Amino acid sequence: MSNESAIGVFDSGLGGLSAVRELKKLLPNENIIYFGDTGRVPYGSKSREIIRKYTAQDAKFLLSHGVKAILAACGTVSSNAMECIEAITDIPVFGVVEDAAREAYEASRTKRVGVIGTQATVNSGIFKRKIEERDAHAEVLQSACPLFVPLVEYGFTAEGDEITRLACERYLAPFRGEVDTLILGCTHFPILEKAISAALPGVTLINPASAAAKAMAKTLKEQDLLSAREKNGEIRYFVSDEPAHFAAEGKIFLGKDFEISAKKIEIDKF
Repeated sequence: MSNESAIGVFDSGLGGLSAVRELKKLLPNENIIYFGDTGRVPYGSKSREIIRKYTAQDAKFLLSHGVKAILAACGTVSSNAMECIEAITDIPVFGVVEDAAREAYEASRTKRVGVIGTQATVNSGIFKRKIEERDAHAEVLQSACPLFVPLVEYGFTAEGDEITRLACERYLAPFRGEVDTLILGCTHFPILEKAISAALPGVTLINPASAAAKAMAKTLKEQDLLSAREKNGEIRYFVSDEPAHFAAEGKIFLGKDFEISAKKIEIDKF
């Protein structure tokens, strides 16, 4: 496997682009292949069996491009199906749980940590287990925030948006005064960081995409898999539904400086 191979990143839709943004900050010379399963989003409301099936197909698509590492930039996949990727490859595989749980525990002064995510992520209890493995006396409060994903994907992200403010107030009220650190357990949620902070002033927010990108960069360096090229790497985007919406909304996650042109693929073939 060449160190010039691309990094593979996938998500159920647009959210994993927040991990791509973090990777480009840390590893600007790396090529990245991104797959967003926009035809089957969201994963968070699906059964565990379906999540595992979709995960294996997504990983097989990236592996067909000879990637040197895979990041499952999806809280639902990271909570329910990482072993489905690890079973079919021996390249480095990363999710968005392990390192975020560690960062949250280390950041918390009181060892009272909150977790928000999709229903599937919360039901899995994975963040709670990972934190309690570090400290059996830590307290973890969890809650699903199912409206946050559509709010982001439909563009309700402007600072001060009234709909998003009300959603944050409703969902985050149980955490107020109860935790000092909150894990944003879905890669969509950092886009709402300002609104979440306004609803929970003084609470430290943990971005799993950032934590995962740092872990991947560290491992690639340790295993001598970093690209030797001296110019910026390219990003190739693939989706399972029509690309127009993805290209238009992707800038919410990546920023206006990124050019996005996606290609539709038939994911059921994998």
